Amino acid sequence: MDSTTMDYPSVSSSGSRDGLRTMDKKVKRIGIPKEYFEEGLDERIKKSIENLIKLLEKNYEIRHVSLSHTKYAVPCYYIIVSAEASSNLARYDGIRYGVQKKSENLLGVYEKSRGVGFGKEPTRRILLGTYVLSAGYYDAYYARAQKVRSLIKKDFENVFKEVDILLTPATPTLPFKFGEKTKDPVSMYLADIYTCPANLAGISALSQPIGWIEEGNKKLPIGLQLMAPHFEEDRLFELGKHIENLVL
Repeated sequence: MDSTTMDYPSVSSSGSRDGLRTMDKKVKRIGIPKEYFEEGLDERIKKSIENLIKLLEKNYEIRHVSLSHTKYAVPCYYIIVSAEASSNLARYDGIRYGVQKKSENLLGVYEKSRGVGFGKEPTRRILLGTYVLSAGYYDAYYARAQKVRSLIKKDFENVFKEVDILLTPATPTLPFKFGEKTKDPVSMYLADIYTCPANLAGISALSQPIGWIEEGNKKLPIGLQLMAPHFEEDRLFELGKHIENLVL
């Protein structure tokens, strides 16, 4: 009964002993988007994934492809997601659900409940979302972001005519400490540069660990991302399982 879900036949991969059902090989051509391996990617992560790609060449055809609007993904994503946060969280009034703070009048209840109930990041997104949805700025920001979203989606549709699945880094840098980038939200948002395009396009995606990199006296995990067309999660599970067997 959820209006945001699709009524689509299940293609569950559960049921067999190893968690994957018996099926014909769906992944034959793996796409490597060049935009995901350019400036900004940690060289150690890049090298690890390139070494893995060399191993995959024994079983798959590797094709280098382009998703030309990737550079617009982060600003496009954070305009749209902030607008949605502003719209959806307007219902948070401290009466029907959530934290409730008493006040002398109804408006005071709303203001105090929202002031206490939202942390700094939700507040930042609500403010940004309210701004981009406001009169005079809607067309300049939100409407334009939706047009860019359509272009990003079209990029994926075109690429999936050439390849069965896409393989990319999951993040451009090694993991950062909790709270390390809270004072620099732009830097924090840029960490999503490789994963938010899948959200904008509404396609299926999976991230998985592929190893560790030594940083000082610590070992930090690195991962990759697989992306497949709508409702093709079986492709993710198939290649993901193969990669898991290679790296473990």
